[in-house]
Amino acid sequence: MMNLTLPVFALLAQAADGPARPGSAPVAPAAAAGADGAAAAANGAAAPASGPAGGSGFLIMMMVLLGTMVLFSVMSGRREKKKRAELLGSIKKHDKVMTVGGVLGTVVEMKDDAVVLKVDETSNTRITFSKSAISQVMPQDAAA
Repeated sequence: MMNLTLPVFALLAQAADGPARPGSAPVAPAAAAGADGAAAAANGAAAPASGPAGGSGFLIMMMVLLGTMVLFSVMSGRREKKKRAELLGSIKKHDKVMTVGGVLGTVVEMKDDAVVLKVDETSNTRITFSKSAISQVMPQDAAA
């Protein structure tokens, strides 16, 4: 049989210095560095420590980016809501409109929250829609 105690002790001795971080250079013990290592550390020539300070800049940048995206999203939503309110407010009698379902008709009557559309000239068919169902007002030259 083979004696496994020697390789186990060798691994334990290597692990006594602590686990090495990925991407970091091996660090010599302070006793081996001597006075030169202490002088280099005092002058600030030591390697920069990667820790929470390095990640905070990235976190701040991500928060600013997220805030900017939310701000633009809110501003865009307000702009579209205002444009929609102007469209619905500008509808008047004899305008040709299209509903969200694709129904084309001419406005015959306006109520508070409803619009009566004439959809067929020959049979004089009229349908009542909610104002919110109007998707667009057709240009006058398209109505001719």
